[in-house]
Amino acid sequence: MKNKKFNIKLFLSVLVCLILIIIGGWWAFCVKLYNDNINIRSDSYEPLMLHVEDFEGLQCSEYTFPSDKGQNLAGYLYSYGEEQHGIVVLAHGFGGGGHNSYMDCADFFARNGYYVFAYDATAMDKSEGDRLGGVPQGVIDLDYAISFVEANDDIPELPIVLFGHSWGGYCVSAVLTYHPEVKAVIECCGFDRSSDMFESAGKDQAGSIIYAMTPFIRIHEMIKFGKYATNTAMDGFDVTDAKVMIVHSADDDVIGIEYGCDKYYEKYKDDSRFTFMRFENRGHNDILYDQTNTYFDEFSAEFDKWLEMLDYDYKAEDNKLKFKEDKAKYINENLDREKLSHRLDENLFGQFLDFYEHAII
Repeated sequence: MKNKKFNIKLFLSVLVCLILIIIGGWWAFCVKLYNDNINIRSDSYEPLMLHVEDFEGLQCSEYTFPSDKGQNLAGYLYSYGEEQHGIVVLAHGFGGGGHNSYMDCADFFARNGYYVFAYDATAMDKSEGDRLGGVPQGVIDLDYAISFVEANDDIPELPIVLFGHSWGGYCVSAVLTYHPEVKAVIECCGFDRSSDMFESAGKDQAGSIIYAMTPFIRIHEMIKFGKYATNTAMDGFDVTDAKVMIVHSADDDVIGIEYGCDKYYEKYKDDSRFTFMRFENRGHNDILYDQTNTYFDEFSAEFDKWLEMLDYDYKAEDNKLKFKEDKAKYINENLDREKLSHRLDENLFGQFLDFYEHAII
């Protein structure tokens, strides 16, 4: 009896199919993680929101302008009087709602002679959208925001400079590809490629596996956002004469310094357009604040004591609504809004101001 001949073509076909199934499954898994963490709607937590009234004399005019898919974004023009000599367009970070938590930054620049145009990105706070879509949407929204400022007759034609932190730091850099006319950029804790946000933030949870996810995230973003996904911060730097300040801390545990400052320093350290401000122990979210101001830490410690004194299990599903109401009541009754809204490192922001002043001369 003869043995059946081994069918190499069938074997290879089955093998290819298995490989494609594995790759497709991994791709789908990566995209799901991305969507669960980034393609979301994000709104500010109301009890901790800042208000114009927290800053004496600050004026705010609200606008609405469309972004790429027709979704209307909420815009805010901050000022003190009518003696401004430039416009700061402010791009906020990711995960805490829209621009609200950066209102103290807007107040500082407005107090010192600038109009400040801030906005809520897609699917955040007062802006439309069920979900963000992905990291590159931030660059798209900023592109539209700058164009809106430039075309709006209510806003004087003045030199435009950009300020962004974290996700906003990436956006103000990459958007230069589409707005090389911008005079200066201050990028705090940003990154070079859109996929860097997912990779850096996911390292602690996924370990080295994150590097096997990143290529699929890049493909996903490229398919969804086209040129906005492939355009990097350094692409933006290279097509403009804008002055650029890079601010980052070595202990940043959200966006590693190797994704931004260190990479940029390697390429631009001898370029007179660039100014680097590298810290060692200012973290990510606290980098803009006065390091001697401990108010929020003190408030958090008191809040933890309050948690321990609760006479019910606040983690239980049945108590979710009650805890939400009690927590909001505690914050509203105990938070010192004056202290909360005045924590900026004004010495650091004074250096930011000097940088802008020299750039727009």
